[in-house]
Amino acid sequence: MWNYSETVKDHFFNPRNAKALSDANGIGDVGSISCGDALRLTIKVNEETDIIEDAGFQTFGCGSAIASSSALTELIIGKTVAQAEQVTNQEIVDYLGGLPAEKMHCSVMGQEALEAAIANYRGIELKADDHEEGKLICRCFAVDEGKITRAVEKHALTTIDDVINYTKAGGACTGCHEKIERVIDAVMAKKQGTCPSATGHVAAPMVDIVPQKMDSLTQKVQEIITNLRPYLQVDGGDMSLVDASENLITVSLSGACTGCMMTDITLGWLQDQISEKLGFAVPVVNQEPLTHEPQELQDLAHLAHVS
Repeated sequence: MWNYSETVKDHFFNPRNAKALSDANGIGDVGSISCGDALRLTIKVNEETDIIEDAGFQTFGCGSAIASSSALTELIIGKTVAQAEQVTNQEIVDYLGGLPAEKMHCSVMGQEALEAAIANYRGIELKADDHEEGKLICRCFAVDEGKITRAVEKHALTTIDDVINYTKAGGACTGCHEKIERVIDAVMAKKQGTCPSATGHVAAPMVDIVPQKMDSLTQKVQEIITNLRPYLQVDGGDMSLVDASENLITVSLSGACTGCMMTDITLGWLQDQISEKLGFAVPVVNQEPLTHEPQELQDLAHLAHVS
């Protein structure tokens, strides 16, 4: 369970400046509803003094996204544009008394919206939309190479978990983890003045969650769960397969899925999908995780169980 500061809770339940300014002269749009997070920041700048006299936000996302957007408006109102553009995502986090590592991307989204709004106010067209910068790395959240590279460089990220926390890339199906590692390697090599191939570092191979001797039934169930997981992870939940037989399918729900009122619906949907795939009905039950180990370790434990 994530811990939120009292300030985060206050800005979530009582957001400041949650509005769209009708007389805004700077508008910044970032994110995408299809990705799970989107933010529109509107600012009203006094063109004589260059002071941001008002700001408003409209956010689609989680509580941390709302709190970060609210905090951002409080931070920039009253500042000159030059002062406001110095506001960093870390200042948003500090203002809120901290954010869970998994929610750092919310503060990054706020800073990016501010940059976009200021550019719009100044009549500057940003070079390219994020989703058009380089190769698309994470298809689940539509995050491209350019955004990941910038995040790695700017925040000195060194692990895939860091990249997930700051960009959401890699936080769903894990199919892009190897590509993300290559981006991290490239940035680190650039810092060291070497080329990636000369670093001697070889990206660790992806953990294959499908055991070589997995039986057909288990593999089919695993495929269904793999397709479902991105939708659960968008909302902070997750699911892993614990055991599969023709008599019973056991899964483990974790994160936001733990204790969720939608658990029965989720399991019912999964049971229907499995029945359709296998051609016969098999009950599906949830087993609470025995430990608080990361999902990857739970998957590895599952491999040991079914091998």
